[in-house]
Amino acid sequence: MSPSLITLCPSELLYAICAQVFASCLPTTFPSLDPLLSDISASRSSFTPTLTWSEPVTRRTLANLCLVNHDWYEAAKPWLWRRLEVRFPRTWLSLVEEIAWNYEEETVDIVMDKTIRAATNAAVASTSSECDKVAVVGFDENIFDSFEGPDTTISLNLLSSAPSRDTSPRRLRPKSKSPARWKLLRSIKDAVQDVVDRQSSRGMYVPMPIDPRPGRYVQHLDFNHFRTIGMRRSVEEGINNPLVTGDRIQAVLKEMPNLTAFGATEYMDGALSLPVLNELFLRGAPSRALHHPFHVHGLSNDAEEEDQERRRESKDLEAVDFTGCVSAVFVNAFNAFVSAHLLIHSKGEEEEKKSEPPIFPGLERLGLRGVKSILPRYLRPFLMALPSLTHLDLSGTRVTPDILEALGARSLRLKSLGLARCTKLTSESIRHFLVDFPVTSELTELNLYGDMTYVSPLTVEHLQDILTRAPCLRGGQLLYLDLSSAPINESLLSLCKPQPKLCSLGLSHIPQLELSVVADFLLNKAPNVEILTLINTSPQLDLTNPGAKELSRLSSIALHTHLIRPLCTPQFASSLTTTLPVPPQPPTRLRVVELSAATLRGVGAGAGTWRVIRSNGGRGWYVDTAAGWVSNPRTGQGRVLKRDLPKGDAFRIEMERLSDANGNVCSGIGWHARKMEVLHGHGMLGRESGLYGAVSFAYQG
Repeated sequence: MSPSLITLCPSELLYAICAQVFASCLPTTFPSLDPLLSDISASRSSFTPTLTWSEPVTRRTLANLCLVNHDWYEAAKPWLWRRLEVRFPRTWLSLVEEIAWNYEEETVDIVMDKTIRAATNAAVASTSSECDKVAVVGFDENIFDSFEGPDTTISLNLLSSAPSRDTSPRRLRPKSKSPARWKLLRSIKDAVQDVVDRQSSRGMYVPMPIDPRPGRYVQHLDFNHFRTIGMRRSVEEGINNPLVTGDRIQAVLKEMPNLTAFGATEYMDGALSLPVLNELFLRGAPSRALHHPFHVHGLSNDAEEEDQERRRESKDLEAVDFTGCVSAVFVNAFNAFVSAHLLIHSKGEEEEKKSEPPIFPGLERLGLRGVKSILPRYLRPFLMALPSLTHLDLSGTRVTPDILEALGARSLRLKSLGLARCTKLTSESIRHFLVDFPVTSELTELNLYGDMTYVSPLTVEHLQDILTRAPCLRGGQLLYLDLSSAPINESLLSLCKPQPKLCSLGLSHIPQLELSVVADFLLNKAPNVEILTLINTSPQLDLTNPGAKELSRLSSIALHTHLIRPLCTPQFASSLTTTLPVPPQPPTRLRVVELSAATLRGVGAGAGTWRVIRSNGGRGWYVDTAAGWVSNPRTGQGRVLKRDLPKGDAFRIEMERLSDANGNVCSGIGWHARKMEVLHGHGMLGRESGLYGAVSFAYQG
C-alpha cells in the first residue's frame, strides 16, 4: 500500500485491519488437540486453521503499525494493549509506570489542564459551523469556573496552634485528595458540555475526553509467564522487597475498567491482598448491588465511596484463574473477602433481608486447581455467589460433598468440570452430582482424574450408575473424559453408552484393565478418540519388573499387538476386478497414547512412524508422527485424519523434531491436559503455556 493511500484510509478501516491482525493469533472456538507448533505451516489440527500467527509476531506487527503515523497509532494501540501477559519483572515495573497514575509526578492540575484543552478541541472538531467554533474557542477559563474540583479546604485541626496538633500533618492528608482519573475526566466533560451549551448558538456534543493512559484498553491480564528466577535476588530481597506487590496490582487494576480475565500463579500470590480481591470481584454488577449512599455531584474525598463508584462503571470479571495460589497472604485475603461480603452476620430477620450478600453474575469461568488451603466454610459461600458458571476447576481443593450438593441446587449449566484428586469427596457425592442434578446435564468435559497417591473414591456400583445414567454420558456429548484410577472393568465398559464425540480419554492407573478390553471399547463405542492415557494401566504394559529388558520388550510387543495394530492399521481389502474408489481407513482415530516412563523406555526408538515424545516434566506419549489432519480434496468434506503423511510434510517434520528433542521442549508441548483452561474458555481441550502449560502437560499429578 502506497503512502498516499495510507493517509486516505478512514479510521474505521484502519481499526478493522488492526482487529484482524490481533485476531490472527487467537485460538479458534474449537481449540487444537495438538501442541501449537513453531512452524505455521505445520498447524494442521482438526480444529486449527492453517493460517495462524504466533502471539509475538502479532504483537510485533501491531507495534510496528503504531510507528507508521498518528492514524495507525490510534487504530493499533487499543489492540496492542488488549491482552497483557506479564513475563519479566522489569516489564512489570514498566507496565505499572505506564498504566497507573503517579500522584506525585502527575498532579491534578496538570491532568485538568491537558484534559480541558483536549475536550475543547474535541468540541470544536465536532461541529462544522464557523460561528460555533469561534464561540467555543477561548472559554477555557469559564470551564474552570464551572468545574467542581476536589475539595482543597484546610482542615480546622491544621489551623490550631502548633503545640496542640501533630508535628507531621502529612499523615492527616488523605490519599483521595488526588481523585481518580475516570471521575476527573467525567467532571471535565460535563463542565465543557455545560459551557458549550451556554455559549454556542446551537447544541454541540462533547465526547468524553480521551484518557492518555492505556489501561482502559486492557481486557486480559495474567502472570502465567512471570518468573523471578535468574535475577540473582537473595531470599531476603524477595521477602522484603518483592517486585509484584498488592499496592502495584491494585493501582493497575484501578486503571483497567474493561478487564474481564485475570490469571495469577504461585510466583506472585503473595500480592493477592484483600484490596486486590476487592478490585477484582467488586466491579460492575456486584458494586451496583451494594446499596450505599453516594454524593454524585463534585468529587468526593471519601476513598471507599470513590472506589465503589468507580467500580460501578467497570465491566464484570468473566474469568479468573488462581491455579496454585496457596500463600498465607492470599488465603487470609480470600477468607477476609468472604467474611466481609458473602457471610451474613445479622441479628434478626429484617436485618438479614437488608444485608443480602452480593452475587457475581458476570463470572463464568473459575480455576482453583491446587488451591488446597481454602477451607470449605469459605469456599462454599464464594461458589454460591457465582450463578453463571460454565467452567469450574476444583481439582486438588477441599471441596466437600455438601458443597457439591449446594452447587447442584443452583440453576447452573456447566460445560467443563474438574474434580481431580479431591480428597474430601465421596463416591456417593460424585454419583449424586453427575446423575441427579441438571447442573451437569450439558457437560462436554469431565475430569475425575486420580492416581496411585490419590485414588478415585468411586466404587463399582456408583461408577456403573454414572456410566449408564449420567445425562452427559448417556447423551454421548462428551469431548473429554478422564476416569483414571476408577475401578473400571470389562463389564462396566460394556454397559457404557456409545461416545461418538469423545476425542480425549484418560484411563490411567487401572492396573487390572486388559488392553484388549480398552481396544474393544474404542473400536465399538468411541472410535473417534485420538488421545488415550494408559499410565500404569494393564498388567501387559507395566509389568512386575519393569527394569528387565526382556519384560520391557514384551510390554512393547503387547502394546502394538493388542492396541495399535488393530486400532490404527487399515483393514485389509482386495478386489480382483475393480479398483477401490476409497482406500481403506483404520477403524479408529487413535494416534497418541500416554504411557509410563518404564513402558516408554521399553518402546525405545519406536516402530515405524510411531515415536516417543516427552514433555519437559515427567509425562511422555507414544505418537504416530505421520498422522495429521489435512484438507480433503473432495469438496464439502472438510478435514480428514490422514495416516502415512509424506516425509516432507511440515506437520510430520515438527512431530519428529519434538521426538528428537527428548523432553527439551517448551511447557506447552503435550496432549490430554490435566488443567482446565479458563481465561479463554476452552476448557480441558485448551492449549496452555508458561506455568499453566507445565501444570497441564508436564506435571504427573
